[in-house]
This record gives sequence, C-alpha cells and structure tokens, in this order.
Amino acid sequence: MVKLMNYDGIIIGIGSFLMIGLLHPVVIKAEYYFGTKIWPAFLVSGIVCIILSLFASGRVLSPLLAVLGFSLLWSINELFEQKKRVEKGWFPRNPKKKFFE
Repeated sequence: MVKLMNYDGIIIGIGSFLMIGLLHPVVIKAEYYFGTKIWPAFLVSGIVCIILSLFASGRVLSPLLAVLGFSLLWSINELFEQKKRVEKGWFPRNPKKKFFE
C-alpha cells in the first residue's frame, strides 16, 4: 500500500509566508497614504477573517484565514511602528498627508 503525502502543512506554510510578506508593504503604503488612523480597517478585517476561519470547512482554508486574521491584527502594531520609522527618517514622509494625522 502506497501512502500519499500530506501537503496541507506545506501549503499553509507557503500561504502564511506570502500573507505576512505581502502585508509588510501594505502597512508601509497604508501609513504613507492614510496615517495611523486606518488601524480600524485592519482590526475589522482581522476579526472578520478570524470569524470566517471558524466556519470554513477546509483543512487548508480555515488555518489560512486564521493566519490572515491574526496577521492583520499584528499589522495594527506594525502600522504604529511604521509611523515611528517615518519619524526617524527611515521611510519617506508623505508631504500631502495632513488630513489623517
């Protein structure tokens, strides 16, 4: 009898890696264009993804939604850290951004 390999963990790992990697530039752009006041969008999106993960039936989809949800919640912290990095001059400041700050 031939045993088939289970690729779920690899798929979840690759998906997690990609989500975390893609959220980094999203946080940078969000802070540049909207400032830190965009954090509720990350909060709501994260909570929605976490709730959806509870109802998703797939062995891969459910964990990926949970990882995305918690990554979005972590992005709130990174958004405020990005503001500090901009203040230190490590990243460019948006000269047109006055409305949100």
